[in-house]
Amino acid sequence: MPRADFRFSFPKRVRYAECDPQGIVFNSRYLEYLDIGITEYWRATGIYALSATGMGPDFHVARNLVEYKKPVLLDEMIDICLRCRRIGSSSIIVDFEIHGAGADDLRAVGEQVAVNVAESRGAPAPVPDWVVRCFEDYEGRPLRAEKAAA
Repeated sequence: MPRADFRFSFPKRVRYAECDPQGIVFNSRYLEYLDIGITEYWRATGIYALSATGMGPDFHVARNLVEYKKPVLLDEMIDICLRCRRIGSSSIIVDFEIHGAGADDLRAVGEQVAVNVAESRGAPAPVPDWVVRCFEDYEGRPLRAEKAAA
């Protein structure tokens, strides 16, 4: 999708330890970049500030998908772009893209499905309404599965 479809982006410089001997970011690091992006995205939506613990609700990753489009290189600045695509009864789907800094220069694309749980080892639990409001207010559109489909 066009980079303009992402309201949120977070800049990051590629470090030596993130690269293979050819100076290209090693594939597993893309999930670390996603994790950095998720943390900063949640901060931007206000979830951490509104949470009683300051950590937000307890979501567990159920699925990650990464498609590699073009290499990211040592010392390069990149933008980690995220947006909430949809919120189900207990899950959230987040789309992400990695671009060369400040450009519509796609390097990787993917998604994460995360499930809200009542406790660390608990069963899936409904996504709290206040969390839905945080994402919908930030994105400026309905995200609940039934509302987004209408």
